Amino acid sequence: MAAFFIMSNIALIYMGGTFGCVGEPLSPMPEHQFLPHLNSDTCDCFAAPSIKDSSSYTATDWLQLVQFIQEKQKDYDDFIVIHGTDTLSYASAVLARFLAQSCRVIITGSQYPLLNTQGTAVRDFTDAQDNLNFAIQQIKQINKGVYLAFHQQLFHGRTALKVHTTELDAFSGLSTQEIIAFDQTQTITDHDIARSKSLNIANLMMQPIGLEQLEQNLNAFITAPPHFLILQGFGTGNLVTNTAITHILQQLKHHNCLPILTTQVTFGGIDQRYAVSAWVKDAQIITTDTLGHADLYAKILQLYLQYEHAEQWYTHWSDFV
Repeated sequence: MAAFFIMSNIALIYMGGTFGCVGEPLSPMPEHQFLPHLNSDTCDCFAAPSIKDSSSYTATDWLQLVQFIQEKQKDYDDFIVIHGTDTLSYASAVLARFLAQSCRVIITGSQYPLLNTQGTAVRDFTDAQDNLNFAIQQIKQINKGVYLAFHQQLFHGRTALKVHTTELDAFSGLSTQEIIAFDQTQTITDHDIARSKSLNIANLMMQPIGLEQLEQNLNAFITAPPHFLILQGFGTGNLVTNTAITHILQQLKHHNCLPILTTQVTFGGIDQRYAVSAWVKDAQIITTDTLGHADLYAKILQLYLQYEHAEQWYTHWSDFV
């Protein structure tokens, strides 16, 4: 871990991912070996509280990162986070919601490792160096908030989504100018981190099946309901239902599970103008107002940490922008 130099005022936090992999096949280089490769006059380097493959990360890991950043804010104004790309959008959304405008944060990653197979020098072909350099260049130029930097593009942390599995231009989202700033910073406690371990979310992407089959699928959640059931409808959130389905959704809420209607379409929001969506009020479920699927996850996490029951989550949904 690098020593603290007040002149830099930028903390570079390493969380793992392809960025720090070496060998064939690729595997993570231990952080104590990798961190010296990141040392520079520009940033002070730190290992994150949790370092692993990003597909293994959960809310607990990201809240530990938020807590780590909040503790470091007495010494640093600016933070750059290196993170794996699989859940990079989820990480950026969580950081954006919990850190708000308390500091400047840019989260980035790469599709290719920084180092060669032997781990001795920078790889001949890699986007890692470029993505990191771009983040360093941008960190002093942005307003306070959380952003995702990738392939010479900067997105607001709540809107970024991974849109390609292998291309360098792998992320999309809204630019920083298109997002209204909010100031709902939440200081993370050890209690929050402990509670986050039990958060259970299920996601059901609608398929063109009959209503009877949909009833069966939803009814299966009654015996062991998650805390939140995300229903990804068609188009602007359209979902054909019947009285039985509405009743099942009401039952889920009574079993401390809050159904949330969203869309499976990558961009654009819910639109309730269509008559097919009139059932939503009767079912007493939430229609999402978030800026993307990762942002929905982050908002659910905020609600879960603040309140314990589905009725409270339903009532206080609009309290979180």
